[in-house]
Amino acid sequence: MTQLVSWFIAMAGVIAVSAVVTTDERVRDDCTLSGVPLYGNVQVVESFPDLRVKVVDSFPDLKVRIVESFPDQCGEWHMVESFPDFKIQYVESFPDLKIEFVESFAGLP
Repeated sequence: MTQLVSWFIAMAGVIAVSAVVTTDERVRDDCTLSGVPLYGNVQVVESFPDLRVKVVDSFPDLKVRIVESFPDQCGEWHMVESFPDFKIQYVESFPDLKIEFVESFAGLP
């Protein structure tokens, strides 16, 4: 009986510690996520991305506009094949970031 009680106490401690350790990753007001600025030169990769991204039609974390030059505002991405500022991988589940492509008014919704 005491082993069972000890096991429940240990599991409660593990759950409490994991709740403290996990953070709610959101796009910050300075347009970064996990230290990655969400503007600049972006490369799409199949593995080892900086961010996993899901494209959505509503309720995005970030509105993205593809630009040809000077991606220096929040949500402005210039797609490149080499020398990216950060790398993304498109996913359907468990994204780090949900984006919506827009023609104007890029940035935080």
